[in-house]
Amino acid sequence: MNLWMILKVALRAIFRNKTRSLLTALGIIVGIAAVIAVVAIGQGATTMMMKEINSIGNNLIMVFPGSRTQGGVHAGSGASQTLTAEDGAAIARDIAHLVKAVSPMVRTGAQVIYQENNWSTQIQGVSIEYPDVRSWEVGNGVFFITADQRSATRVCVIGGTVADNLFPDEDPVGKTIRIRNMPFRVLGVMARKGSNTMGNDQDDVILAPYTTVKRVLQNSIFNNVNMLMVSLYSLGDIPAAKDEIGALLRQRHKLGPNTDDDFSLIDMTEITNTIGSMTKLMTILLTTVASISLLVGGIGIMNIMLVSVTERTREIGLRMAIGATPSDILLQFITEAMALSTAGGLLGVLLGIFGARLVGKVQQWPILITESSVLVAFLFSAAVGMFFGFYPALRASRLNPIDCLRYE
Repeated sequence: MNLWMILKVALRAIFRNKTRSLLTALGIIVGIAAVIAVVAIGQGATTMMMKEINSIGNNLIMVFPGSRTQGGVHAGSGASQTLTAEDGAAIARDIAHLVKAVSPMVRTGAQVIYQENNWSTQIQGVSIEYPDVRSWEVGNGVFFITADQRSATRVCVIGGTVADNLFPDEDPVGKTIRIRNMPFRVLGVMARKGSNTMGNDQDDVILAPYTTVKRVLQNSIFNNVNMLMVSLYSLGDIPAAKDEIGALLRQRHKLGPNTDDDFSLIDMTEITNTIGSMTKLMTILLTTVASISLLVGGIGIMNIMLVSVTERTREIGLRMAIGATPSDILLQFITEAMALSTAGGLLGVLLGIFGARLVGKVQQWPILITESSVLVAFLFSAAVGMFFGFYPALRASRLNPIDCLRYE
């Protein structure tokens, strides 16, 4: 028997019992569909998270006030308040070969009022370098300037969400809003960023000079800040920059050799690796669970093929009697199993793509379906058929032709 004839006989045997063949392939269909959907959703989530992390700023290092140990008592992160705007200026000045821009940040919250409209939002005090650090452009109007920062002028730039709620029918630029009953002139509106990985709306914010937030809104004479955002020229400079920033801050804060840092450095690489590892772990876990369906489907194929061998014992004997060799019988039944699992794999791929896109549409979740994942799933389904179909095929090829012809 030639290969074409073997394939023809195998397909004829499958279509002879359509319902049984479909039920046999159901485990493969569900398993492949689940794998395709899980991988597509997982890769889409990873892509979205990486995009949102990149939107925070290019090559970014965030410097936070660190822990503090006093009298043997260890306070938590942020207990130390020694981080200042001058530290940021020193970093920009002394590590200029690595550092592109530095912006301090001071946070507070307040109710914002414009005429009859009001909105509760976050106020961030930043420097004029903030748009460069965050790679965030002004969509309408202008950002505040050095003179505003130096003199703590009551000016601000608002996010798109704040603009929608306070100025639904007019241009915010040039208007005056009230923050804690103090007038602030709106200089511009930032381009929209959307939600971050935590679901927080990045456009629900008001940006003002950090000097204004400290002196006017917080009524503070101190120059400590909540964090420093340091943007580098190159992603590859992060390790060297962290070492130099750490050494500089320890020198400025007069920390001894045996004294712990009173600050902490976090770079976007760490966050990216953490999120990537978590997403990869979840994808592997869900794919492993989905693969159980493939195992069940493979066992189902093996069982049905064993039943088929029993039902077609006389047919096997006749084929051997007219010249079919044991290898021909082996190849025929393996071909049937592979054709069954491959057809199930194809249906599973289509079902998985449809399911993934449906989930993405309903949940507003990005979906990334790659050719490699589809090809691997398809080839894996064929391998399942070959693996689980081998024993029934081997059993059929070893039957005695005389016994087969006597079989009733």
